[in-house]
Amino acid sequence: MVNEERFKKTYTQGKLNVTEIWVDQETGVQYAFHMAGYAGGMTPLLDADGKPCIADLTKDV
Repeated sequence: MVNEERFKKTYTQGKLNVTEIWVDQETGVQYAFHMAGYAGGMTPLLDADGKPCIADLTKDV
């Protein structure tokens, strides 16, 4: 069995207030994660039409 992670972090910013972008390696859906102190949350990134932003998985993301 291949031990491949489903989610991959593609962007990170900050130390105390952290903002990250994660990509689901199976679906290509991109997620925004934000953490401040002990609180945090994750939500899918949406385009102008309200549809999830999809990464091109044929490229190295």
